[in-house]
Amino acid sequence: MFPRFLRFFTLYWKALAALLFIFILESLYHSRSPNTTLSVPLDKPFGLGCLDVSNFPTQRANATLLMLARNKDLEGAKSAIRSVERRFNHRANYPLVLLNDQNFTREFEDGIRSVASGDVIFAVIPKGMWGYPSGLDWNAAQVAMERQKKDGILYGALPSYHYMCRFNSGFFFDMEVLQKYRWYWRIEPNVEFTCDITYDPFVEMENRGKKYGYVIALWELYKTAPSLFRKVSDYKKSHAIQTSRLWTKLINRSHLPWPFRSFLRVSSNKDTSGDEWNLCHFWSNFEIADMDWYRTKEYRDFFDYLDQDGGFFFERWGDAPVHTFAAALLLKDHELHHFQDWGYIHPPFQYIPTMPVDQAKSMPMHSLQSQSIGEWSKHSKVIGCNCDVDMGKGGVLRPNCMNTVMEAFT
Repeated sequence: MFPRFLRFFTLYWKALAALLFIFILESLYHSRSPNTTLSVPLDKPFGLGCLDVSNFPTQRANATLLMLARNKDLEGAKSAIRSVERRFNHRANYPLVLLNDQNFTREFEDGIRSVASGDVIFAVIPKGMWGYPSGLDWNAAQVAMERQKKDGILYGALPSYHYMCRFNSGFFFDMEVLQKYRWYWRIEPNVEFTCDITYDPFVEMENRGKKYGYVIALWELYKTAPSLFRKVSDYKKSHAIQTSRLWTKLINRSHLPWPFRSFLRVSSNKDTSGDEWNLCHFWSNFEIADMDWYRTKEYRDFFDYLDQDGGFFFERWGDAPVHTFAAALLLKDHELHHFQDWGYIHPPFQYIPTMPVDQAKSMPMHSLQSQSIGEWSKHSKVIGCNCDVDMGKGGVLRPNCMNTVMEAFT
């Protein structure tokens, strides 16, 4: 009797150990990144250092600078436009389109024209693009926005901020004033470009088959969009969209083995595999992109799906993560571009175009940047043109999200 029990006990533990081993292997397989290092990077800088401006292209792209501003933003708008003019547009003279949900004052229009080198166009956003979608329970949305205020979500209680995020996600490219343009460079009041731009980014984007360009990638505030990733993941699954390299860099994979991780789907911030968004996204206050991409049926369907959910109001979904997820779902990885040679300040943050000094001949990952200019300069070198590095103008972003996202393209 005892030998039989011993054999059963031994077999039981061997089977249990084998099952545990399989679970561990499966968990490790699921949690690891499926991406391999590329032999040739999918994205490279359009230029490093200062290029010969005597070779600056004479042919212009079908493009415009674009700013959403209020009348009270006049001084901040002028400051941002001066920066763009000084660093780039005094050579290119691209037009500038300014949008507002109210009529611009004569003072505002005259002030902007005084600092812009190209044509300036002012337009009022139609009411149908600046508001909430038909069918939305507005009373419930107001309750939700009040709850956002109590939860300390920045701008969560301001309907106009929700309108803006929705407009920038799904409507601006349909403005009549923008119909003749393909490309736009988004600028916000009070931003500053801290390096000279000695090539035409629109022309380079078009010539190299790019659709979306960014400078900064950083973490989103979780409370602003707790259910967004689940909604996007469900859309990806229902439309059988293939997984891009970028998508894999936007998620934290669950370490639980199958089938246990499937139980995590009850959480609204996880997908049906138990994975979650790592909150990394492209900061959309600067972006250069192809509006014809936004005008495709694929993008419109994606936006309509999100819009019908109501998350632009029941939560505080921003256009930045919406654009990021759209790029991860609908664009090919090689169609994205990081303007890593540009310096950019959007208070309270700034981006300094650097690479580690010991990797100057390779495609760099961004070194950790210290608040101390002396400490920072020991291990990094600026790769932009005539950059003004001033730590007093804004905190330097830690590059965690930047490095994570860049792995998709290298």
